[in-house]
Amino acid sequence: MMAEQNKELPIYLGADHAGWELKKAIQAMLEKEGYAVQDLGNERPDPNDDYPDFGYAVAKRVASEPGARGILLCGNAQGICIVANKVRGIRAGTGYSAYAAETMRKDDDTNILCLPGRVLSLDEAKQIVHLWLETPFSGEERHVRRLAKIREIEKSEYTSI
Repeated sequence: MMAEQNKELPIYLGADHAGWELKKAIQAMLEKEGYAVQDLGNERPDPNDDYPDFGYAVAKRVASEPGARGILLCGNAQGICIVANKVRGIRAGTGYSAYAAETMRKDDDTNILCLPGRVLSLDEAKQIVHLWLETPFSGEERHVRRLAKIREIEKSEYTSI
């Protein structure tokens, strides 16, 4: 059973030049569907921009607002995903497929979806975004246990720096 994402909770978007067009299309789709969307950049496609700027901006906002989600885009989704996962409390995953989108929510309770702007068609991206937003965390014991271990790793790593 799928539970729809609360449309009042913010969805933060960010993309470099390689994900900019897809980000704008996703933003239009989500706004049309009534989601509260905030675009944190880039404002225009700039081939000299740096994906860490947008990944970090979105991750900081998502981490500071319980229930918020983020969608990040860059060429292959990996770099921007790495950046987002540097922020405590972020569980970002790359969404190359519907299967990935569903399992990253159900099993890993991800709060940021990273999409490859140079790989997905608009239709594929829309399907992935919808599945990711509509799939609830399963709450299964093994997944809860694993997430607790991730929090412990975060806690120990961030206090040892």
